[in-house]
Amino acid sequence: MQWLVCVALAAVCALASMTRAADIVIVDDRGVTLRLPAPARRIVALAPSITELVFAAGAGARLAAVPRFSDFPPAAMSLPQIGDASSIDAERLLSLQPDLVIGWKSGNRMADLARIERLGLKLFVIEPATLSDVPRVLRVVGQLAGTSAEAETAARAFEQSVQLLRAQYADAARVRVFYEIWHQPLMTVNRQHMISDVIELCGGENIFAGLPALAPVISLEDVIARKPQVVLGGGSSVSAQDLAALWRQHSQFEGLRNLPALRVDPDAIQRQTPRVLLGAQQVCAHLDTVRKGAKR
Repeated sequence: MQWLVCVALAAVCALASMTRAADIVIVDDRGVTLRLPAPARRIVALAPSITELVFAAGAGARLAAVPRFSDFPPAAMSLPQIGDASSIDAERLLSLQPDLVIGWKSGNRMADLARIERLGLKLFVIEPATLSDVPRVLRVVGQLAGTSAEAETAARAFEQSVQLLRAQYADAARVRVFYEIWHQPLMTVNRQHMISDVIELCGGENIFAGLPALAPVISLEDVIARKPQVVLGGGSSVSAQDLAALWRQHSQFEGLRNLPALRVDPDAIQRQTPRVLLGAQQVCAHLDTVRKGAKR
């Protein structure tokens, strides 16, 4: 009898060991280790870009809720909402009983993230800052959700597209770029933002890459001093015609006279998702236009 008890206990211990070995253990972009006993089945995204990444990783069917402005893919618009990236409804979130919450390090309020953890929910925080981070995050989401095969396919497709663009523009003439993310106040990005990575990919040079803030407010005089060859960007409410008109108003300044101002779809370039490739294609095409103009 004692022998049977020992065998039974050994079997239980072995099973427990196997269960622990099956745990998913990943360090997030804060440096915090997350442990999941099994792939997540009820995921809540805390930013529209995260919603897109979860769908791209093949785990859209596992989203229990998303923030406002999650408009891509279209299926995301029918999901329950839990506030927006800057203000999460914690009570609503808790009532949904997610087994995984995915947050955005630089986009969500730290107070919201801290409260989510105090509620005892599993939180994984990401910060895709470069083009290479997109496939990395896709693979991580796939691992967390148990959709690694779909995520790997999406990640490889993204990497191959980036490699093609990088090879295409490796020897292209450099173009000095001012990227405008907002007009009043005038705002741009430094080199730590993925937009700057896209500009570099297309053979451009972000004239404000060296500033310390991720999205600094700058002056018109700052722009003139750095002698851009093109203005790219524009907020979501600015059309291509409006962006061009806004910069024509500054044509009295010698450094801005005849400066082209070309719009890039903000959803394609400002969301750190596989759709950033669409933004990259627009940026590359715009820089080609500048290069052709310079040759005349």
